[in-house]
Amino acid sequence: MSKLAEMTKTYPQTELWNDSCSYKELSYSVERGATGATTNPVIVFNVLKKELPEWEDTIKKLVDENPTCTEDELAWMVIKALGANASTLLLDKFRASNGQLGRISFQTNAKYYQNSQKMVEQACDLAATVENSQVKVPASKAGIEAIEEMTYRGVSVNATVSFTVAQAIAVAEAVERGLKRRAAEGLDSTKMHPVCTIMSGRVDDYLRNFYGATDTLVSSEAYDMAGVAVMKKAYKLYKERGYRTKLLVAAFRNRHHFEEFIGGDIILTIPYGWQKKYDNSNVEIKDNMSRDVDKAILDELMTLEEFRKAYDENFPQEQFQYYGAFKATINQFLNGYDGLLQLLRKYMVK
Repeated sequence: MSKLAEMTKTYPQTELWNDSCSYKELSYSVERGATGATTNPVIVFNVLKKELPEWEDTIKKLVDENPTCTEDELAWMVIKALGANASTLLLDKFRASNGQLGRISFQTNAKYYQNSQKMVEQACDLAATVENSQVKVPASKAGIEAIEEMTYRGVSVNATVSFTVAQAIAVAEAVERGLKRRAAEGLDSTKMHPVCTIMSGRVDDYLRNFYGATDTLVSSEAYDMAGVAVMKKAYKLYKERGYRTKLLVAAFRNRHHFEEFIGGDIILTIPYGWQKKYDNSNVEIKDNMSRDVDKAILDELMTLEEFRKAYDENFPQEQFQYYGAFKATINQFLNGYDGLLQLLRKYMVK
């Protein structure tokens, strides 16, 4: 039995998602017990680069059927098409679980990260793409505002571009406010499944890059455990406070990002390449979620101001979008979206 299949069988509360809308890659994950998948414009761009021959006819058909569409409009039609195709692999799980499993996440345009109204409007449009949709918005200050309104409107959210305990708490509180507003109006929320991502590997990346350019010396093990420490603190707070939102680990970079979360009531959205690595590893499938980060490692990390920001549950919302990992990631998403537009442009400019 593969390691991933063993994990999902032994600890079904530790959900496996495929970090891609590729039908082929999701099929591999579903065979190992996957219960979800995620997309964003960068993921769609990368899938198209690998599987373009399979999607060229669809792209050409969309261009022919929509002769006045803009590049942006075409991009979102393609994003929806890839997501809808992959979503069919998850529909049975979605229907059998009353919406608690089997979802695919679409992501709003990264360009809207400072505009809550635009995020909400696009989120509602994306949510209507398939019945098992989930919609990602960045956990900026405007994104937190959007998450409350999206939840109120019945959209199952997946907060992204999130790296700090404070962002995770702000997301969960926004969801609670949205659910409370729905309840006050007698609106049903039983099928909703809110999620908050912490991009653990990108926390590690940011700290390593930031302090690597200074005279600070920190062990590689400390850097490799930084995102784990942030997630484990957020997880404890979520459990203590009973939030409806479920935490999700993203941005896999090392062995710890898999083994440290096994056994938790948590989602692991793992890229196909890392799934293959974990399947071929010697990681023991046992409950590690309840294991604290080694005190010596945490003490070392706490010497770093940028880690303390990520670890501080009171880090201010006004600063979310200025945290280094947020800036690096939102820029990558923006550049990836530009790459998607450039790829599609050749089908429009004939």
